[in-house]
Amino acid sequence: MGLVVPLDESKKKGAARIEPLVALVSADMDLVNQIILSKAGSDVEMIPEVAQHLISSGGKRLRPMLTLAAARMSGYRGDAHVKLAASVEFMHTATLLHDDVVDESEMRRGKQTARMVWGNQASVLVGDFLLGQAFRMMVEVGSLDALDVLSAAATVIAEGEVMQLSAAKNMATTEDEYLAVIKAKTAALFSAAAEVGPIIADKGRDARAAFRSYGTNLGLAFQLIDDALDYGGNSADLGKNVGDDFHEGKITLPVVLAYRRGSEAERAFWQRTLEKGEIQDGDLEKAIGLLRSHKTIEETIERARHYGTVARDALATFPESAWKASLLEVIDFCIERAH
Repeated sequence: MGLVVPLDESKKKGAARIEPLVALVSADMDLVNQIILSKAGSDVEMIPEVAQHLISSGGKRLRPMLTLAAARMSGYRGDAHVKLAASVEFMHTATLLHDDVVDESEMRRGKQTARMVWGNQASVLVGDFLLGQAFRMMVEVGSLDALDVLSAAATVIAEGEVMQLSAAKNMATTEDEYLAVIKAKTAALFSAAAEVGPIIADKGRDARAAFRSYGTNLGLAFQLIDDALDYGGNSADLGKNVGDDFHEGKITLPVVLAYRRGSEAERAFWQRTLEKGEIQDGDLEKAIGLLRSHKTIEETIERARHYGTVARDALATFPESAWKASLLEVIDFCIERAH
């Protein structure tokens, strides 16, 4: 009784696709990729090796595409959006390098994580290098407002990481507390990536607020679907091993809901496996069974749909265009991963 259909099955049914956005930003993304290759270089041999390991590992690069699309949809005609998009991707890559160290992750996107190949110290330091390069590019763009938004996002993301550490292995975590973590850790970069588009196009406060809302709520929906997929998806769609959150002791929304609704014996199971880390053979299957019995995977997907609707409404007042249509389809694409 699987709750998730693999993504390639969804495509056969004519589901939402990311390809329209990819096609629209294709020329700009070529320039972004050139900058990424250039700025990831260093005379210190290990830096480009570690950076290339993750940069070339097949991610969709959704966040920089949001920057490019938001700028073009706002009427921007220059080239500063390319450097800002590259900055966004470097921020994201640095976050992944740091995340994998904190989470002690072994696999990402079907490959060994950088920490497994080069060690934790190299992963952290290369992440710091990429953050430094990101901020250098922001300065080169010369927009104080864009620099303010992206630097504020970097701060919030770090706060989210610390919040997640506090929530890790803590079954008392509430839904509100968990949503605060993912709003900081995931949605903040989506939000900043979208908002800098209208900033460099010299649009007013209303346009900035609309794209900020779009990015925030898209990011929340994206993360909640990831949470659902960890217990009901497959590794190809997820970019990591199914059950990684469980084995790493992460308290995600499906678990928060199941814990609070469960019996005393069920709560003892979650305390043993996630708080104490005493995981035995068959425990992942039991965890998935509990989530299904309390319908918390389905409810997590429903919450993601809610945030997707808020993201859609954020762009409602903009005139129809290919750019707007592609950004709206990205919302459906992110959510339909869990169909």
